Amino acid sequence: MPAFCAEEEKQQRRVTSLARKCETEMEKFVDFDQAIAAHASWKAKLRAYLKKPDHSLKAIEVQSDSKCALGQWIYGEGKRWSATPNYEILRKEHARFHRAAAEVVGKADSGQLADEEVAVGSKSEFMVASAAVVNAITRMRLDAH
Repeated sequence: MPAFCAEEEKQQRRVTSLARKCETEMEKFVDFDQAIAAHASWKAKLRAYLKKPDHSLKAIEVQSDSKCALGQWIYGEGKRWSATPNYEILRKEHARFHRAAAEVVGKADSGQLADEEVAVGSKSEFMVASAAVVNAITRMRLDAH
């Protein structure tokens, strides 16, 4: 094999290796972006439910932190981050979020919920837990670098 062919092949391997590394880095960002999007989607679902509690959500099911898209990510694909310090924080804060959401659903279903702002406003347990979830995901993203 001529020397220029060997060098070209070597260069191609370097490019392929670099492309794989870039692809892996992009997958990390996509995972975290999808995790945040999944969490935001669930928050929107709960807000819509509070406008018209039709008993389609059950507090006992809402309390489970493994059934929603983010929970499935945490206990599935996201588990590859379990060695990072913020994975456990995310897991705990996500469970806290679901406990708070279940409490809101339970109150809405029993007619105890009079004010949406009190239930899911910026100072509510629901929103504090929600912000903690997003912060934990963001910190995990930083850990990935």
